Amino acid sequence: MSAMSEKEFELKRQGKITRLTNRTFKFDPRVKSGWFSAVYFLKTAEIIKQKRPKQRVTMQFFQKKEAILCGIDEAIALLHSFATNPGELKICALHDGDKISPFETVLTIEGYYEDFGYLEGIIDGVLARRTSVATHVYNVVQAAGDKQVIFMGDRDDHFSQQAGDGYAAYIGGAAAQATHAMNEWWGKAGVGTMPHALIQLFDGDLIKACEAYVATFPQDNLVALVDYHNDVIADSLKVARHFGDKLYGVRVDTAANMVDQYFLNNRHEFGREDLRGTNVRLIRLLREHLDQAGFPNVKIIVSGGFDADKIRQFQQQNAPVDSYGVGSSLLKVNIGFTGDCVLLNGKAQAKEGRQYNDNPRLSQVEFPLI
Repeated sequence: MSAMSEKEFELKRQGKITRLTNRTFKFDPRVKSGWFSAVYFLKTAEIIKQKRPKQRVTMQFFQKKEAILCGIDEAIALLHSFATNPGELKICALHDGDKISPFETVLTIEGYYEDFGYLEGIIDGVLARRTSVATHVYNVVQAAGDKQVIFMGDRDDHFSQQAGDGYAAYIGGAAAQATHAMNEWWGKAGVGTMPHALIQLFDGDLIKACEAYVATFPQDNLVALVDYHNDVIADSLKVARHFGDKLYGVRVDTAANMVDQYFLNNRHEFGREDLRGTNVRLIRLLREHLDQAGFPNVKIIVSGGFDADKIRQFQQQNAPVDSYGVGSSLLKVNIGFTGDCVLLNGKAQAKEGRQYNDNPRLSQVEFPLI
């Protein structure tokens, strides 16, 4: 495989390149025309071209939380792809995956305003989304400890965001992704087994659905989705007895408003805790029943409404979970970035309350990157 056909992320991992480029990001070419820029940035660029050209500004970017930085390579590639005379810009930046503090400068751009200023808002947006996702995933991974976290955010946002979200989730520490697109920038293929629809299409027969899965994808680990009938323990035992060692694991995805049939049949369980949805008591009983039936190696994957707090509760109670599937909670954009022009021709000039904040952790970016 030639270097040009290799995925850029692998070249970066090998140290052959320092940053990802537009070969990875594949930006919409309309960025160049200002299609995605706030109109006031476009007007400012035109005014400066006519009235105050060749003013050298330093623009710096920061945010206000403890976070895991992501989107830096993307922002740099954006500048290199669409700024006028990008080789004349002085860009200094941190790296994707860096832990950052409130108000810490993560990126500075020095150059003529009319060459790059219209990209300010786009850069803010790139950094905001990627850093938010990476930070949410990092927090979930930390809460999960040694348990695997699977990024399952495909149904919680527009499909066009999957590649960038998947990359951000990888930077945050997710072990696997639900779609091929989520792996586009860094990995190989998405992972997953069966949805409820597969069981439905076999008239609700879990065994037949699993048999069809094994016959069609014999190379895959079989993970049975066991909440279709809202009878997790009974269905898990049924599929374990049928497939034996061929069963890798079971996934529990009980809806938050449902109480599993096991509890309805064992009323003495009521009053211990909230028994709705995928809960610790249900998973503990599932593990006990699988072990007692001779299936201690069957893994338990849980999904449905998990975030860092819920995972932390499961971990604190030593819930016997092997993997967590997490989706919507990871995609909330709650970290905003600000770009400020803080130096004009090398001298302090900024809005009141803002000033140039040097950061020795920044490293200068070479151009071209490859």
